[in-house]
Amino acid sequence: MNVNDRQYIRKLPWSALAILLLTTHLHGTVGAPTIRQARIKDIATIEGIRDNQLVGYGIVVGLAGTGDSQQTAFPLQTLASTLLRMGVSVPAASIRVQNLAAVFVSATLPPFSRPGTKLDITVSSAGDARSLDGGLLLMTPLFGADGNIYAQAQGPLILGGYSISSNGNLKQVNHPNTARVPFGAIVERPVPIDIQGRHKFSLLLNDADFKSAEGIASSINQEMSQNAAHVIDSRRIDLTLPAGEEAPSFLAQVESIEVPIYPRAKVVVNERTGTVVIGGTVVLQPVSILHGGLAVNVVSEFQVSQPNAFGTGDTKVVQQTSVDATDKPVNRIELKQGATVDDLVRNLQTIGASARDVISILQAMKSAGALEAEIEVL
Repeated sequence: MNVNDRQYIRKLPWSALAILLLTTHLHGTVGAPTIRQARIKDIATIEGIRDNQLVGYGIVVGLAGTGDSQQTAFPLQTLASTLLRMGVSVPAASIRVQNLAAVFVSATLPPFSRPGTKLDITVSSAGDARSLDGGLLLMTPLFGADGNIYAQAQGPLILGGYSISSNGNLKQVNHPNTARVPFGAIVERPVPIDIQGRHKFSLLLNDADFKSAEGIASSINQEMSQNAAHVIDSRRIDLTLPAGEEAPSFLAQVESIEVPIYPRAKVVVNERTGTVVIGGTVVLQPVSILHGGLAVNVVSEFQVSQPNAFGTGDTKVVQQTSVDATDKPVNRIELKQGATVDDLVRNLQTIGASARDVISILQAMKSAGALEAEIEVL
């Protein structure tokens, strides 16, 4: 510790000094970087052992007049077809559909699911129904990408919102046209995944990175005390089952290993909502930021020009337009060597920068080479 560090520590309040000493005790030196650890099961998947998406089309009945309108043709056809399969022949023109709604049903089929396994399903209106509150989903087959039926769905809907309207007034919370049915589907056909007798498996990283792949392979080989893992590329790691080891126990041991990870420095920007998320690995270079703004307001007013009582003129509507321009003073931010993301955010808050301003500043810093991170715009 040099003289400057001692002078800096003397000026710290007791709370900050305690945190500084605790950090020094844990990491050895102030500001020393820590290695992030994660379980393999949280950052990678095993090739071939995956979820499958299911989708189906059905009808929801029992709505209190909030279903599809008569102008929506396909609910009429769906109900007429359903009644016909039950032996009831009713002309589609004579059916009123205010108490039912045509819906799409989606679900995720986990790996190793067997017949009888129950799944959660999501139900979404496909027509112009106002609300699915109080509805019951009739038996709906759920299809996979190959066109086969893998599950059957049915059950009462649970909504996370509501919609009430009366005399042209509307009160709505969340999205009443989407609902959930916990354990609303039953698996009828399994997806065959056989790991017995296999001696080769592959790990697929969620985020491709050569250094992370090498670290994972090294940790697996060290845990197994043999060369069981081999890096193929930045995303794929091949695993060889040790002699006499069963596949389930080997994969369970591999997934529970904690390995070092090296996440990519990234800034995520959502320009629609004004959300900015800056990762902790983002590095900032010394930079000076000048930020100001020009606000221009154009106001139009309509005035009535009317002649005197005994005048001969005409009454006219005259538009009066005024333009007001305000040039805001420039705000200055200076980031020195070793500045952190917290320093940047604190300085931006100090000058009163909005979320839109922050997005523009980050993009300009990236162009100037002062932001060492990837900017992802959603």
